[in-house]
Amino acid sequence: MAAVAPRDDVQPVANQTLDRTLTGLVTVLPFVGLVIAGWQLWNLWLHWYDLVAFAVVYIATGLGVTVGFHRLFTHRSFKTGPITRGVLAALGSAAIEGPVVAWVADHRKHHAFSDEEGDPHSPHVDHGGLRGLFHAHVGWLFVHDQRALKTRYAPDLLADPVVSFVNRTFIWWVLVGLAAPFAIGFALGGTLLAGLTSLLWGGLIRMFCLHHVTYSINSLCHVFGRRDFETGDESRNLAWLAIPSFGESWHNNHHAFPTSSVHGLKWWQIDTSSMVIRVLERLGLAWDVVRFSPAGARL
Repeated sequence: MAAVAPRDDVQPVANQTLDRTLTGLVTVLPFVGLVIAGWQLWNLWLHWYDLVAFAVVYIATGLGVTVGFHRLFTHRSFKTGPITRGVLAALGSAAIEGPVVAWVADHRKHHAFSDEEGDPHSPHVDHGGLRGLFHAHVGWLFVHDQRALKTRYAPDLLADPVVSFVNRTFIWWVLVGLAAPFAIGFALGGTLLAGLTSLLWGGLIRMFCLHHVTYSINSLCHVFGRRDFETGDESRNLAWLAIPSFGESWHNNHHAFPTSSVHGLKWWQIDTSSMVIRVLERLGLAWDVVRFSPAGARL
């Protein structure tokens, strides 16, 4: 059998063992946190400030991913100034889904080869059924044969001094994202234990929930749901996932109009991320916002 030539748009990985180890820790530790949280609930140790820490950090980091990493940096659906770009990049980094440049490059490659050979996380290419869902959901994070070449798919971000700084200092934003729930718990609960339990909920449990909501866009939203537009791929709208994903699960709409800042095109399609972008626009922090009508007309 002839050898398959390597693709020229795949990012080489310097240390695959280290990469897989770190990815494994980020994947497994939230599960450990979930077990601890179950024990905590069983013992009635869950406090109101733990839920405050969870909600605040989940919303902040989740919007950093959806508004920042996805709609601003990947698809350039609006423009903003350097301070807002930096804040959104830092919040998205604190979600611990990877540095901003790698995240954006992989997602742009996903759109370039959606559900075709070259898509980093399609449930339909070389896979099928539950195996395909697992690959698209989390398995692709552990393989490196389709990860996007950053210089090809994100040269604009590499050249952006604000974004490249946040990208280089990724680990510090991860630590900030873990320190924040501890600080919230300590401030509201007044004890070290309160800080630690809030770190559990605003750190590990938040990671578990947000990561798997994000992963579900890659997996579930390419298998289940409605297709309102013929897009040439298997993207679908999944209504029940819209609220926890801040509107990202109107995924068929998104693939039909990738540059749109609004994914929920119909009045009843809840899209929190587009609401945040509209607020930024009214505050003068966002401009040149791209929108489309449900019929596909540029607004």
